[in-house]
Amino acid sequence: MTDKYAVIGHPISHSKSPLIHKEFARQTEQDLEYSAIEVPVEELESSLSQLRDILKLKGINITVPFKEQAWQLVQNQSTRAKRAGAINTLVFNDDGSMFGDNTDGVGLCRDLTVNNGIELRGKRILLLGAGGAARGVIEPLLSYDPVELFVANRTASKAHALADLFSDLGHIRGGGFEDIKPQFDVVINATAASLQGEVPPLPDDLLSDNAACYDMMYSDSDTAFISWARQHGAAQAVDGLGMLIEQAAEAFRIWRGVKPDTRSVIELIRHQASD
Repeated sequence: MTDKYAVIGHPISHSKSPLIHKEFARQTEQDLEYSAIEVPVEELESSLSQLRDILKLKGINITVPFKEQAWQLVQNQSTRAKRAGAINTLVFNDDGSMFGDNTDGVGLCRDLTVNNGIELRGKRILLLGAGGAARGVIEPLLSYDPVELFVANRTASKAHALADLFSDLGHIRGGGFEDIKPQFDVVINATAASLQGEVPPLPDDLLSDNAACYDMMYSDSDTAFISWARQHGAAQAVDGLGMLIEQAAEAFRIWRGVKPDTRSVIELIRHQASD
């Protein structure tokens, strides 16, 4: 019996997740199907029941705009999902219950440290944005014990609120873009603005020597933030494709109990994008 999984979102047709999980299944010899399902914005709760009870899925990934909503609906959660305030991975248990997890933070940190050799420990890290994407990665970033994690957001109060929420885990502060005090070793863009060609107002001397810039967004061509990073002398400028694949690999491990190799899948999708 082939186990079935899916990613849900709105919109979802652009998703690379079916290709990623198909590769993971092939590589690990797992018998599963993985599809992309568009869910109406107002119908998440009823859709979860349908996916579990009628389509008989074993689990799903959850993307925009449902991560925070799923967090409110699913009671049984991992510690990291509780902290993140968002769920991106659901397990449908045989007894009809659901278990929610969040793999975004571990996906980001693995891509930064393992795939790109970016050191986080003892560094000054700037996180741009204070929405769900930012909140989901703060706990894992602080686990690397940076000298400071500064959360900058257009609305400073949101950044202050996030910093307060995680202040028990390490040295974290929040403020507006005007409160950014150079220089930073690692700058992570957690806003979606760069896909619209926009970059927050950042100081020209923001980056330290050998600084790394990371855009959590991914596009087949350079995002606006990646272009900004290159123009301002970043030693490394990396987009979010690796994060997408690493968070998927962690979800796959939760579902199947086996960890796929991510590097070959990153290379495959990069290669496809350049064709």
